[in-house]
Amino acid sequence: MKTTAKLLITILLTAGLLAGCRASPTPAPSPGQTTSTSSPKPSPSPQTSPGSAKIGLSITASLAKSTDATESDDGIAQTDVTVVAVLVDKEGKILSCAIDAVPAKIAFDKTGKLVTPADTVFKTKNELGEKYGMKEASGIKKEWSEQAAAFAKYVEGMTADEVKGIKVDEQNYPTAPDLKASVTISIGGFMKGLEKAIENAKDSGATETHKLSLGIVTTMAKSKSAEGDKEGLAEVNAICTALTRDAGGTISGCVIDAVQSKISFTQEGKITTDLTENPKTKNELKEEYGMKKASGIGKEWHEQAEAFAGYVVGKTPAEIEAIAVDEQGYPVSSDIKSSVTINISDFVQAVSKAAGSA
Repeated sequence: MKTTAKLLITILLTAGLLAGCRASPTPAPSPGQTTSTSSPKPSPSPQTSPGSAKIGLSITASLAKSTDATESDDGIAQTDVTVVAVLVDKEGKILSCAIDAVPAKIAFDKTGKLVTPADTVFKTKNELGEKYGMKEASGIKKEWSEQAAAFAKYVEGMTADEVKGIKVDEQNYPTAPDLKASVTISIGGFMKGLEKAIENAKDSGATETHKLSLGIVTTMAKSKSAEGDKEGLAEVNAICTALTRDAGGTISGCVIDAVQSKISFTQEGKITTDLTENPKTKNELKEEYGMKKASGIGKEWHEQAEAFAGYVVGKTPAEIEAIAVDEQGYPVSSDIKSSVTINISDFVQAVSKAAGSA
């Protein structure tokens, strides 16, 4: 009996000691704080954190290939537009690149009359694909679009200084064997465009894993024939957008710019514009473009384009296509009109094209 009593006392004392060693209760969460029974999650890595990548866009335009009309041939007001987009990391290294170009040719005859219809919308070289017609003349049997894509892939991982170091000959054709295997066209314009795009790169909501794409809409609606003492005008407007999309297809970043070229010609079909002057983009012109004074909201073109680019972030391609505009292409929704009062029909189309090609 005594042994049993001693054993019972020992068990009770041990239980009491164990109770005294019990862990303190978890404090109640403060207002707004949540509790979790799982292990704390690590902070996102730099590769996936919001805003870890920048979007850059560059547009260059040349008028140099334009020609007067002759007795036997129409004149050509030609604007060659090269567009380069990049997604770069915080150190300026190229994560992805997209390249396209527009050969906008407006024909006029020896009497100064437009031959090309004013409602023409010019396709890009990537959109033309094999219809551009370079493949047969190519020593490597590659179309322009294929070679541009190969060069865009080649520069991934490079910085602006490394792009400058790519070896080319006097005509800007690549000389390095590894590049020549897939690119035999002149790449001088690509290289300059890349340097410019990297320099223009700005913070966005994009991350290093998001997909980059380009959308370009090029029109000539404001062109007109020469009449009487008034010269004719071949005017090209190219609206360009670079955007990124996440894995679900939602737009995470967007940049919009445009270039406007104007080539004048006489009633005799002679060009009077200085063809050595390369037009600046509207973002480069900024206040020089001159929209601010005429704007009902006191905003210049580049400010309104930036506002629209910000508006589309977080939206899907279907939501972009559903943006309402009136018969003249002006925004209808009050949330857009507060910061954008210019015609946005080409903006919507360019963004939609880019989103569809991502």
